[in-house]
Amino acid sequence: MKQYLELIQNILDNGTWQQNRTGIKTCSLTGAMMRFDLEQGFPAITTKKLAFKSAIGELVGFLRASKSAADFRKLGCKVWDQNANQNTQWLANPYRLGVDDLGPVYGVQWRQWPAYKLINLNQSNSEDQLQDAFTRGYQHIGSIQNEDGSLSPNILLYKAVDQLRSCLDTIINNPTDRRIIFHGWNWAQLEEMALPPCHLLYQFSANPENKEISLCLYMRSNDLGLGTPFNLTEGAALLHLVGRLTGYKPKWFTYFIGDAHIYENHLDMLQKQLEREPYPSPKLILSPRIPDYAVTKKYEPEWLDKIEPTDFWLEDYQHHAPLTASMAV
Repeated sequence: MKQYLELIQNILDNGTWQQNRTGIKTCSLTGAMMRFDLEQGFPAITTKKLAFKSAIGELVGFLRASKSAADFRKLGCKVWDQNANQNTQWLANPYRLGVDDLGPVYGVQWRQWPAYKLINLNQSNSEDQLQDAFTRGYQHIGSIQNEDGSLSPNILLYKAVDQLRSCLDTIINNPTDRRIIFHGWNWAQLEEMALPPCHLLYQFSANPENKEISLCLYMRSNDLGLGTPFNLTEGAALLHLVGRLTGYKPKWFTYFIGDAHIYENHLDMLQKQLEREPYPSPKLILSPRIPDYAVTKKYEPEWLDKIEPTDFWLEDYQHHAPLTASMAV
């Protein structure tokens, strides 16, 4: 994890201090990148103990499209408690449904992105459009009313898009596609979320020649002290899972950050980590109960919904003593 420590030092040396929505100053650097060869090990932080079970619990919550902090707690992850119940802006948000509610955060967009089509029945090709939409799983949910009360020729169609499942389907059916992407930045629902997505765009690249699969992850904003260790763990674990279900070996995990920052109240924790020598990277093990497409040749994407936190563990994980810091909300 030397790349992680080098990025921390780079931010401290070249970043600028500024205010932000949390009220805790950050030292920020625009544009950063880390790249990990997963054949050489799993990118788990070793200069302090990684909250691995919590990070994996959060990932499983995303896979289940969870939108309640209570659901994440049941999976061993408490990081959403404050955003759900102590974020002043969210507490006053008219879309908040009550205690523990988070709104349509990450996993909802990953697995149930709300998609709409407005089709004008007066258009000459409206029948072709309707047939295509229904073939793609859209349903007619209503007609549009004009201001005078009359019916508009437009009708509204809807479906929930499982972006992650679509990525797996494409890896199986068209692995050289350069559009194997899912993301969470849904402009229409940002105001309904306790927190807009930080890790917002994932792009898979599969190579059918050498049976390797890689992932590029773009972070719009990343807290190096607490967020980065979690997000590295989740992104790399997701790549391993996708590789298992599609028959590919995880290779490159590239991590881009738009705004890389360090919170002022995390300085002591990070300075201590900079003084520590990283241990060798551990290995991620997936439970044998998760089917390996490379072995079975049977495509079973429904396992995205069957994954449990106990299906992931680290082997040969050495780490320094734990360090803690408060999360900025």
